Amino acid sequence: MRTSDKHSKILDAAIKVFARKGFFNARISDIAKEAQVADGTIYLYFNNKYDILISLFEEEIGKIILEVKILIEKESDPTRMLEVFALHHLKLMEEKKELAEVLQMELRQSNKFMREYRNTKFIEYVDVVSAIIHKGQEMGIFRTDVMPGVFKRAFFGALDETSRLWVLSPDHNYTIEEAALQISGIFTHGILNKNSERAAS
Repeated sequence: MRTSDKHSKILDAAIKVFARKGFFNARISDIAKEAQVADGTIYLYFNNKYDILISLFEEEIGKIILEVKILIEKESDPTRMLEVFALHHLKLMEEKKELAEVLQMELRQSNKFMREYRNTKFIEYVDVVSAIIHKGQEMGIFRTDVMPGVFKRAFFGALDETSRLWVLSPDHNYTIEEAALQISGIFTHGILNKNSERAAS
């Protein structure tokens, strides 16, 4: 098996084990068993369990960023771009449930991760939102007094809380699509330039 294949196999196994047992209860031997490799093989690629968590976060968020950027590039309307971002983010709850659980729950419980890790990938992810706001302002669609840095955190915060609740209690009387459209719609309505043709219509 190629080195890159083993690396990916270990991370895939870690996602399953962390989601099932929790980061703190999971052992390297559990991950090795899930990946069907020897315990020592894990240490050829990672220093420890914490290193696996960081690598998992960076690589998976990197994939999510690439996916959402590709989808957004197909759109010309900034309001639609926000809808696409919201929908793609919440769709993780359905399409990658174990990964979503690790990203939503296990990372938050690791004080070491939150304290020591510089979230460059996370910053890049939420900056996708601020770039959309800048674009909308340049097009005259969004109000120029809206601060993209504030908006991106508020918008992501709403999506993040919805995702967290979905992980904890997946039984809801609304769909992920409905939640995404509600959130993006509420935020978009608040930043529309009242003098734009869109607002007038």
